Amino acid sequence: MNIHYHTLPNGLRLVHVNVATQVAWCGLAVNAGSRDEREGQYGLAHFVEHTIFKGTSHRRAWHILNRMERVGGELNAYTTKEGTMIYSVFPQVHLARAVDLLADLVQWSVFPRGELDRERDVVLEEAASYRDTPSDAIYDDFEDLLLAGSELGHNILGRKEDLERLTSEDCLRYLKTLYVPGNMVFFSVGPERPERVFRMAEKCFGTMSHSMAKRQRMAPDEVAPFKQVVTIGTHQAHTVVGTRLPHMGHPLRYALMLLNNILGGPGMNSLLNVELRERRGYVYTVESTLTLLSDCGWLEIYLGCDPDDVRSSLHVIERITTRLGQELLTDRRLEAYKKQYCGQLVVAADSTEFMAMRAGRGLLYHGNVATINETIDRIMAVTPAQVAQAASYLAADRLSSLTFR
Repeated sequence: MNIHYHTLPNGLRLVHVNVATQVAWCGLAVNAGSRDEREGQYGLAHFVEHTIFKGTSHRRAWHILNRMERVGGELNAYTTKEGTMIYSVFPQVHLARAVDLLADLVQWSVFPRGELDRERDVVLEEAASYRDTPSDAIYDDFEDLLLAGSELGHNILGRKEDLERLTSEDCLRYLKTLYVPGNMVFFSVGPERPERVFRMAEKCFGTMSHSMAKRQRMAPDEVAPFKQVVTIGTHQAHTVVGTRLPHMGHPLRYALMLLNNILGGPGMNSLLNVELRERRGYVYTVESTLTLLSDCGWLEIYLGCDPDDVRSSLHVIERITTRLGQELLTDRRLEAYKKQYCGQLVVAADSTEFMAMRAGRGLLYHGNVATINETIDRIMAVTPAQVAQAASYLAADRLSSLTFR
């Protein structure tokens, strides 16, 4: 990848990945998510992500909706606990159109009251749909317990009572406070020369305010391990088991990434898939998810199985994670795990979407964009002792679990 950086005088950081492609991407990565909401406004970050498309000083919602669609492109966004991504994909000749639209959204959105009322119903339906899917909803409930008492310990979609009282003024205040140059990154991927991309960005974003983001973040305290069962009357039991981990800048982060893939990555030969599905037939689905934020992290293992097999499945997971923490992998076995994970990274990196999101997040959170080769070098440098040290966080006496049945 040919990566180019630039910073505007107002502090907005820019990154352009120069690749030969007919389909280009650009967007804004914002260091603002659900953890930056105040009590009584849970769901605001996600609500702003929805309603930022509902009208600006220059465009009505219909014009925003059609601006990229009419040239075959798309406009989209998503919110996490710590960040928001607003981006567009389009035929590469329409880069200027996309940059201008994104700048309009973050600088001149007005959050019309009528549009907010309509979109509020959409968001409430989204939340209801999510709750109707236990395999999705259980993650939120587990994280609420694991991060209890902290700014991270609430659902990204928010609470009905909070969403119903959010106003245009609330959205504008959130936008003006956190969608500021020093708290955002503009990213693009495509064949355009970097100098031209940066000129477009300066023209559209250069007049933005120099103000700094106003917020306070505190790492959540550790909670005592828990094992909870909630009866919801489903045929299948849904379980998440997991624990807290260090943050994204920790020296063990690459060992944790590798460990997560070994346990329950996308490969059918992951340890948990082999032990729980192939050998015992306990589960249809088992997967592991790693989340690393700026000041903390966690690992979650999800499984869906017959209610009678939950206890046995949890015992298998505890046995595997404990063994990985106590017994060093052989060099040969670890090399095989590394080879598989690095191969998956290479396949994923062939996607321009992957490049774009990686560029935005990399510059926003790490100050640079690591190439796939650099990431592979760091994965290949992980030692058996580091994997064991990473796995020690998943010792049986540290694991918590939540089951819907």
